[in-house]
Amino acid sequence: MLGRVHAAVSLLTAATVLTGCGSTLEDVKITMATGGEGGVYYTLGNALADVWSGRLGIVRPQVVMTAGSRDNVTRLVNAQAQVGFSQADTVEVVPGGDRLRALARMHDDYLQVIVRNDLPVTKLSQLAGLRVSIGAKDSGVEIIASRLLDAQDVTPRTVNMNLEESADAMQEGKLDAFFWSGGLPTQRITRLTRELGVRMLDLRDELPAFREQYPVYGSATLPASTYNLSGPVITLVTRNFLLVTESMPDDVAEALARQLFEGQPDLVKAHSAARTIEQRSAIETSPVPLHNGAMRYYRDAKV
Repeated sequence: MLGRVHAAVSLLTAATVLTGCGSTLEDVKITMATGGEGGVYYTLGNALADVWSGRLGIVRPQVVMTAGSRDNVTRLVNAQAQVGFSQADTVEVVPGGDRLRALARMHDDYLQVIVRNDLPVTKLSQLAGLRVSIGAKDSGVEIIASRLLDAQDVTPRTVNMNLEESADAMQEGKLDAFFWSGGLPTQRITRLTRELGVRMLDLRDELPAFREQYPVYGSATLPASTYNLSGPVITLVTRNFLLVTESMPDDVAEALARQLFEGQPDLVKAHSAARTIEQRSAIETSPVPLHNGAMRYYRDAKV
């Protein structure tokens, strides 16, 4: 409880400090909920922490490794974090999600269903009975994987593992396939492809009916060059948001959103997924409303 009060007081104090781009917010203390060490959330979170501390003069935000989207949203609504990454689908299933506000739509995540190359598996239905990781408990990956498997009535022997655990287990021969949703390329999968040899399942047959049931998702074709695959792959896409809550002062939210874009070159250096973040698409955060402070920045930027 004391931690929540401290965070709220820090943000409220900061709101009286900011007067423009060059101002500092010396009293702001931010905890940022990201994801696993091998994922894009964690990489971009650390880059953002550097940008915000360097450009705003705040104490460097504490970047916390988490299980992923669902865990991040839960931390936000429980005031255990002030900023967090989440996939768009997750905010629909976590209690208290109506208190969330978006700073920006970020990069898109691509579902990657990874299978050992020495298995004759080319379709989702062939995962039945196999050892399959559906992502860490309370992650966005778990939500997508569970929805997709249920929709197709496929019943593998599922376990909950994060990306690093899944890749390690596959290399050790303890796992046949795993689900991952992340930016491209995901470094751990790139390494797994090089060291073990894997394939990614094409979901072109499953996606039309699935997207009709869950319109929050999109689809995309991944080029073979993404992971040196044998050919292009059609898969599911979900939007990523950078989230806060309605309790964040407008001036603080405006400053964070502004420096997200003014510091974007540094984010791109950290991960290529940051290249796809742009102002015009950043305001497309339905079903989460934009924070009033973020909206003020976008209006000032003439978006």
